Amino acid sequence: MSNRAFPVEALIVVDVQSALVSGDGAVPEAARLLDRTADLIARARSSGALVVHVQNDGQPGEDVEPHTPGWELHHPVEAGPAEVVIRKTVDDSFQETALASLLTGADVRALAVCGVMSEMCVQATARTALELGYRVILPYDAHATHDIPAAPGISDVVPAAVVSRVAGWALGDEAEITARAAEVGFTAPGCTDRL
Repeated sequence: MSNRAFPVEALIVVDVQSALVSGDGAVPEAARLLDRTADLIARARSSGALVVHVQNDGQPGEDVEPHTPGWELHHPVEAGPAEVVIRKTVDDSFQETALASLLTGADVRALAVCGVMSEMCVQATARTALELGYRVILPYDAHATHDIPAAPGISDVVPAAVVSRVAGWALGDEAEITARAAEVGFTAPGCTDRL
């Protein structure tokens, strides 16, 4: 069992795809995000936790259109029973996918969510996980988004860091938010007392 805080049995890596973390379309501080998500993946793998890479299938012409360079996952996948890819077409990684049955089949009770975009796919996935009764950990430094543009006469630009922070807090007090991904601990499903 991990001696870190927040032990979880699964890591959900949402939409860490080339178009969103590199080049002109990259989220601010993409290098930091990639460092944190790579560390989470490596520690989850070494502990035997389930790793789920979520890959968004965009519409034709979008940056994440299937089978284009921008659609590719940034982190290599070690495919096997403890590491899988789930493809989706909407914000929520649970909607119209096998994610819920995968987690149930693996006897996962607690999970961490990381990736992009904080206020869209990350938040939607975390919210559904909470509704399904999972313990959800959201490491603040392992999810990111873009600035929200100014709305003339209404508001100035909202910086990406603020958007990410608000996205996490908007989940309410059911989600456990930690400042650092390094605080998330991992264990294999079925190897802990019920969390």
